[in-house]
Amino acid sequence: MKNVAIKGIIPPVVTPMNADENINIPELRNQIERQIAGGVHGIFPFGTNGEGYILSLKEKEEILEATIDQVKGRIPVYAGTGCISTRDTIYMSKRAEEMGADVLSIITPSFALASQKELYDHYCEVAKHVSIPIVLYNIPARTGNKLLPETVGKLARDVDVIMGAKDSSGDIENLKAYIRETRDIGKDFAVLAGNDGNILTCLKEGGAGGIAGRANLYPKTLASIYNYFVAGDLEKAQEAQDAVATLSRVFKFGNPNTIIKKAVNLLGYPVGDCRKPFNYLCDEGIEELKAVLKENAEKGLC
Repeated sequence: MKNVAIKGIIPPVVTPMNADENINIPELRNQIERQIAGGVHGIFPFGTNGEGYILSLKEKEEILEATIDQVKGRIPVYAGTGCISTRDTIYMSKRAEEMGADVLSIITPSFALASQKELYDHYCEVAKHVSIPIVLYNIPARTGNKLLPETVGKLARDVDVIMGAKDSSGDIENLKAYIRETRDIGKDFAVLAGNDGNILTCLKEGGAGGIAGRANLYPKTLASIYNYFVAGDLEKAQEAQDAVATLSRVFKFGNPNTIIKKAVNLLGYPVGDCRKPFNYLCDEGIEELKAVLKENAEKGLC
């Protein structure tokens, strides 16, 4: 199995789009460079913030090819290959490995309700076909399927290439349970926070970092949460964690993906809107977003 350190702050980089909703590869490359310059520890194309749910296979291949080429091995590249069916997930995962991805992020199947046995069997079957690390991805509010801590623990113990789990449930106790279930299994297993507000808590509990959407706005600040923690400066780590909390004020107005991408635009980067229909933010939301960005600029977030 490929030896990859799954740790730190990994941005699910936005997918820049032109006005016709085609992918803007030059701006994608620019965003990747911006993230790397900010000191992030990995890059994750077509994750949730990268609108992986609405991209075609051809587009995902195009994005992954450009990402791997741009990164040039400086940090690990995570590819989101989860699909509804096991068959399609196997295909996507094998294709990402062939193209040179370092890690696979595999979201639970969605729409149809799956039992824990079905989820366990799904991941076991996919794992038979790849030899790079897999990070399980739990986001039940979006998929309708919750990956329980005991299932994560069993998969971590039973399957060699399953090396991590991202918890985006928003339930801090679930995140802690993931860490407890995988703490003493005889291999380095990385639990990542999927909610930006939980990164430092995850690290303090023994987790490995976070897949952080707000790193699209402030890569250096988000990366510093991890860096300060590793350096033992918990006060500075807490300051950085607290500093990125203000964006939460805007989430009541719409989809977080939409808000993050509009915020990147307002920072001066031409990443376009999210692909329709998921691109609306009311005027009140826009004004609140501008106010938050102004406050954060005055605080020196970058």
